Amino acid sequence: MNNSDINTDFDVIILGAGASGLYCAMHAAKRGKRVLVLDHAGKAACKLRVTGGGKCNFTNLSVEPENYLGANPHFCKSALARHNQWDFIEFITEAGIVYEDRNEGELFTLDGAGQIAGLLVSKCHRLGVETLLDRNIDSVEGRGPFTVKTGVEIFEAPSLVVALGSPTWPSVGATALGYNIADQYAHRIVYPHPGLVPLMIGGPNGKICEELSGNSLPVRISCDGVSFEGDMLFTHKGISGPAALQISSYWRKGSSIDIDLLPGQNFGDVLEDFRTENIALHSFMARYFSRKLVDVLLTGEDEETPVSQLTKERRLALSERVHCWTLKPEGTEGYAKAEVVVGGVDTNQVSSKTMESKKVPGLYFIGEVLDVTGWLGGYNLQWAWSSAFAAAEYV
Repeated sequence: MNNSDINTDFDVIILGAGASGLYCAMHAAKRGKRVLVLDHAGKAACKLRVTGGGKCNFTNLSVEPENYLGANPHFCKSALARHNQWDFIEFITEAGIVYEDRNEGELFTLDGAGQIAGLLVSKCHRLGVETLLDRNIDSVEGRGPFTVKTGVEIFEAPSLVVALGSPTWPSVGATALGYNIADQYAHRIVYPHPGLVPLMIGGPNGKICEELSGNSLPVRISCDGVSFEGDMLFTHKGISGPAALQISSYWRKGSSIDIDLLPGQNFGDVLEDFRTENIALHSFMARYFSRKLVDVLLTGEDEETPVSQLTKERRLALSERVHCWTLKPEGTEGYAKAEVVVGGVDTNQVSSKTMESKKVPGLYFIGEVLDVTGWLGGYNLQWAWSSAFAAAEYV
């Protein structure tokens, strides 16, 4: 390879033109750095453009380290504190992007995710960031300077940022390349698996879920000491909806989950309070649940029994059925349906202040490629913004 064939015009090369990559490029360019962004896709920020059903849940009004999973739970604290949700809200507000609070602090754009993607692209362009798309990353070599080869092009820079995300959403071109590069540089990978993903239920309970497909209700769902409240949706394969997606990030193969179908109320007390009513049990329960779910809850029961004739034992048994329905998922619907990955580049080998590798100076990891996984509700994009800003301050 002739040195004259190598483009050395850049201070930093960023692999990945997604949310974290573009945000990092923008802030690094603001510091006067010469930045190159490379991506295999034909359009920048593909995944960002389709998040939140195309409306982009870009952050949350309440962001705390407790909203994130990872083998090192303290890792995300520094970056989240130094560039928080209010900083990003100010950024898009100054650009005239209008947003709304849809659900207890979950912020969405009013006019589509393309607005934020377009803002990042235009800001990078104005700041002189070179963004090259349709570039397959064939190889990464060196330990500062780093050499990146894309077909016949070869680029070299003293800093390299890996912002390649995770294998979720392969339909928009997501791959495990970020993990492969980390592994190449002897970084440990915390076992990656799908998170925020529908759960598949088999056996008799799977048939029940299939029969209830399309039904949704508020629940409290628990697994291994962690609980979430929210809507749960029955599907032909099992369960989905916000509550199920949240708990999926904590679920592990072989574990069971417990579902409270009437959170905030004690159904035993409800039955006790109405013990003088002569209404048939199935009609009484239809006040709280869909008819299909009532049929499931009353399997083996005499549905016509008046509430007034229920014994204390039957009331307690019904309450137990309502508040603790145990399911044992067979698995998840995989990366194709997952919103995030749980796991990734081991954060014990990365600086929490700068996102720089502790093993290879000049090598940085940001965004979802790291073992930092947020809850549903805008937390993962906030991590993209915060980690990108942290790296941009030091590349």
